[in-house]
Amino acid sequence: MDHILVSACLCGKNCKWDGGNNKNQKLLDYMESMNGDAEFHEVCPEQMGGLSTPRPASEIRAEDRRVVNTEGRDVTEEFERGAELALQVAKEYGCTLAILKERSPSCGCHGIYDGTFSKKIVDGMGKTAELLNANGIRVIGESEIEFL
Repeated sequence: MDHILVSACLCGKNCKWDGGNNKNQKLLDYMESMNGDAEFHEVCPEQMGGLSTPRPASEIRAEDRRVVNTEGRDVTEEFERGAELALQVAKEYGCTLAILKERSPSCGCHGIYDGTFSKKIVDGMGKTAELLNANGIRVIGESEIEFL
């Protein structure tokens, strides 16, 4: 059986920074279609790292890779702690794939916001996606589900 890590917000869990979610029906349909062939492990690295929900929005500054929120607070430590804990879950279950929320400072895998809160996207990965990828776990965004 395959084990797949997924961003909890994509599954409809209200863990997004604003208290909502990023429910993705394509992901839910994929999960249903894999019933019996895969087990899915939902994570929210930001909550796992100790941040509350709701919380101020955060972005990774392009110049130094520090994570800052809209209040100017450096929350890099919380994001890195959450990434480590998500990696622990992935290792515990032997996950070889992670389906994560695109553009997120935690989970983004094909571009992230640039840290200016201007909605500008730059090349790069979020803290969790980067750590998972560095540990041999294939990371894809929700827009790539149809290619699985």
